[in-house]
Amino acid sequence: MNETICALATAPGGAIGIIRISGDQSLEILSRIFSKDLTNVSPNTIHYGCILTPSPIGEGRGEALDEVLVSVFKSPHSYTGENSAEISCHGSRYILQQVLDLLCQNGCRMAHPGEFTMRAYLNGKMDLSQAEAVADLIASTNKVTHQMAMSQLRGHFSSELSRLREKLLKLTSLLELELDFSDHEDLEFADRSELLTLARDIDTRVVRLAESFQTGNALKNGIPVAIIGAPNVGKSTLLNALVGEERAIVSDIQGTTRDAIEDTIELGGITFRFIDTAGIRHTDDTVENLGIQRSMAATQRARIILLMTEPGVPYPDVTLRKDQTVIRIENKTEAFQAKYGIGLDTLRQQLIDAAPHTDDSDIIVTSARQYEALTHAQENLQRVLEGLDQQISGDLLSEDLRLVLGNLAEITGDGQITPQETLNNIFSHFCVGK
Repeated sequence: MNETICALATAPGGAIGIIRISGDQSLEILSRIFSKDLTNVSPNTIHYGCILTPSPIGEGRGEALDEVLVSVFKSPHSYTGENSAEISCHGSRYILQQVLDLLCQNGCRMAHPGEFTMRAYLNGKMDLSQAEAVADLIASTNKVTHQMAMSQLRGHFSSELSRLREKLLKLTSLLELELDFSDHEDLEFADRSELLTLARDIDTRVVRLAESFQTGNALKNGIPVAIIGAPNVGKSTLLNALVGEERAIVSDIQGTTRDAIEDTIELGGITFRFIDTAGIRHTDDTVENLGIQRSMAATQRARIILLMTEPGVPYPDVTLRKDQTVIRIENKTEAFQAKYGIGLDTLRQQLIDAAPHTDDSDIIVTSARQYEALTHAQENLQRVLEGLDQQISGDLLSEDLRLVLGNLAEITGDGQITPQETLNNIFSHFCVGK
């Protein structure tokens, strides 16, 4: 944290490249290679000048390497909370590498992946859930994933956790008061029925957050859609028509599709992951049977099922879950012909309608780490609920409540020291320069 770090914050090869610097000595180091002294300039200002190379004779500064704009930010009003700067120069790989070399020669070191955001967290500019949202925002590929990342980055999830912590602290305090004054029969600080109501409310909120992970994971990775049907009813033709290219082999020969074929498209700002499966029928072909088994497995993983048939062919007999949406398609009819694109617009709208929908106020968990912490909190809360119902001693209940508080603190990094390996695991998924 005492070192000044630098890194390229944009992909090389574009018209403009941005190099980011952060640390107490940022402006002093940058002033050594810039045509203007930046140490006393006003914060949140942009300065035009040149990056200068060292003098070939070893004294003073040499020629201009590039004309640049430098944005200056001063602690604590910066992304990292430290003195920092961003150099906007031309996107030449040579220029960018030369600038980075000059910075390192004058006191910087190259940043590790995610180190800028790690410093922002350590300096109190954001909590861990918001830091993870930065990575999700960078990786967002459609409107929905962008919306979920922005919601978390703005602190909606953190605010909900903060409200839960307040309720948990209230519950813990009432129980500890009960313990402290247990020998005073005339004093009553907590009615167990009221405590049970409060604990149930907390549990309901935690369960709702944990359950949102299934939706968040589907929206983040693409909603799985399985195309299921007998051989030759047009499953591969439908996949090709939806994705707009020949992804699956189309043939009149039964059993052509032996494995699940996947591709994704975006509809209404939502990514759908289509799985074309082997036709379901009775066969003695060992390889085709393996394909059919994979079809059944894909059916179980899917959130939406396109159950496909054609005139004279029955719908396949498959076991479906209650939480799966089934869209029945009768191909090769006047209303729907995948080969000619007839009925596809209606199907696309049905898919959009069947997908889970979110808005800016929804809190959707997308991180497996956060989901695991919520699951542990839920388990510990169940012990609290059982203990309250069975009139178990308040000291035992308080211990379980402290565990719940710890579980929630793991999500944001508040209220406890987060192990270094946890931080490294989170931020190692970031790109260098962020």
